[in-house]
Amino acid sequence: MNKIYLVASTLAVAALSTGSPALARDQIQVVGSSTVYPYTQAVAEEFGKKTGKKAPVVESTGTGGGMKIFCQGVGEANPDLTGASRAMKKSEWEQCTKNGVTDITELQIGYDGLSVAQSKKGKPIDLSKAQLYLALASEIPGGDKLVPNPHKKWSDVDKSLPDVAITVYGPPPTSGTRDAFVELALHEGCKALDYYKQKKGELEKADFDKLVTEACTKMRQDGPFIEAGENDNLIVQRIEADPNALGIFGYSFLYENQDKLQGVKVGGVGPSFDTIADGTYGLSRPLFIYIKNAHRKVIPGLNEFVAEYTSDEAMGPDGYLHERGLVVLAPDALKEAQERAKHGEKMAPPTS
Repeated sequence: MNKIYLVASTLAVAALSTGSPALARDQIQVVGSSTVYPYTQAVAEEFGKKTGKKAPVVESTGTGGGMKIFCQGVGEANPDLTGASRAMKKSEWEQCTKNGVTDITELQIGYDGLSVAQSKKGKPIDLSKAQLYLALASEIPGGDKLVPNPHKKWSDVDKSLPDVAITVYGPPPTSGTRDAFVELALHEGCKALDYYKQKKGELEKADFDKLVTEACTKMRQDGPFIEAGENDNLIVQRIEADPNALGIFGYSFLYENQDKLQGVKVGGVGPSFDTIADGTYGLSRPLFIYIKNAHRKVIPGLNEFVAEYTSDEAMGPDGYLHERGLVVLAPDALKEAQERAKHGEKMAPPTS
């Protein structure tokens, strides 16, 4: 079976590289992160206007879902790019390699703030990462052990917080936004608690890191946290309608809905272009696109689309992606990304 698979994969790559009319799609296909989606969609529209070619088909599948689809193989049945709100994982790289997707360019396109937001009708709230963990984690410390999260109201977490039910809408496990929230809010929040500080002193580093991964990753499923799918606009609609609810999504969605929503301060700092760029806002992350280089000389317009995506007009400090909420790269990092895109630089395998 392995020999049959290898032959089939080789034929697929060979057929694609010939540029056969039967295989050369006339429309670029992009999948991936719901956070990166509006930026890619904006580039797709601009590309269509400038070139007269069909605008790329852009699907919001989530970061994890996009990686899975992107790594299925090389050939016209598979997408050309995927967007991601985190870096590719080692396990995803291994899946790509297994399926013959070995020549990939990784590009950081900018930064995003992982916004916790609420309706402008609601009373402003300021939360620490520890409070977010205590509100949303599946299990929390209870004495000398972990217990199912008993907190129903924000005032149960801390008496200084509102006496209203905890209602937080957020993304599913397949989302890079969910991955980033777990890492930046829950993991860091749990480490700030005395229970975990004590464990850190008692355990070897590897064992402590394992404890955090196992105990601080799972979000509760008993009601206060509500998975709202990959459609961040749905989360916007739900928290706009409920002044007591909070939502978790990328900064661009908060930026685009400033007339309806307000950012929740985390550790006393609210999300903004400046606080995300300088790192003072504690829930910031890089955003990426991944390009399948085997498709670049075969899928019409793919090189031009990549050039448009990485142009100063798109990714620069006065670019149209910044106008849509992207926190742009520093000038030297932008130039480096542009060169990497132009030359199709092959990424190194991820280490984790």
